[in-house]
Amino acid sequence: MDARTARDVSDLRERLGAARKVCVLTGAGMSAESGIPTFRDAQSGLWSKLDPMQLASEAGFRADPRLVWDWYAERREGVRRAQPNAGHEALAGYERRHPGRLTLVTQNVDDLHQRAGSRGVLRLHGDILLDRWLEHCPHQPSLTDTAGAIPGRPPKCPSCGNLVRPGVVWFGEMLPEGAMETAERAAFECDVMLVVGTSGAVWPAAGLAQVAREAGAHVAILNPQASAIDDQAHVCLRGTAAGVLPGVLKGV
Repeated sequence: MDARTARDVSDLRERLGAARKVCVLTGAGMSAESGIPTFRDAQSGLWSKLDPMQLASEAGFRADPRLVWDWYAERREGVRRAQPNAGHEALAGYERRHPGRLTLVTQNVDDLHQRAGSRGVLRLHGDILLDRWLEHCPHQPSLTDTAGAIPGRPPKCPSCGNLVRPGVVWFGEMLPEGAMETAERAAFECDVMLVVGTSGAVWPAAGLAQVAREAGAHVAILNPQASAIDDQAHVCLRGTAAGVLPGVLKGV
């Protein structure tokens, strides 16, 4: 670590120690260190010739439900095998030491933050391990109660054939109700915002750094490469979440 980076880290640690509210946005790079491929990286091997819209849209699912279901089944197995890394653990530890201070917003659809011990995670893009019905159906008590589905690839309703789909947000779909509004409020109210492991290319999540900066927060971006929102940061720390966060948050 060079002298300038050491000063930046020291300053960030002081700010995190004194902050009343902290907002953290995490992206695919956070999970990639645990062995979960990013969405694009997951399109390898058998899936490499497929258009993303075939695998992550309602239209693609309706066109070939088995293909999409099998792709997500493979991704789900990868999530289940993965373990939280040192970055996940560092954020969970900071939250435990400062109850009520941290709001954690993630673009990731895995459960690694939760398994590390983080509570109340705002999941902007849904939950890959959750099943839900493709459509509202009079035969089903709720969109997420799929217990009565007939097993299959994908499972379906025995009464009407309504299909079960993964509980993620696909291209063209709305984010979970209230999630973005809550995230924007956390960004607006925070004293420090950390943006970790994201390219800053996916909106509206990428706009949270600007919300925080314009509201007066100190914005730090932690990423191995430059991101599309680096101009919103007061400081950019080049490194991975597991490599940088433990040092930033240790003892804070």
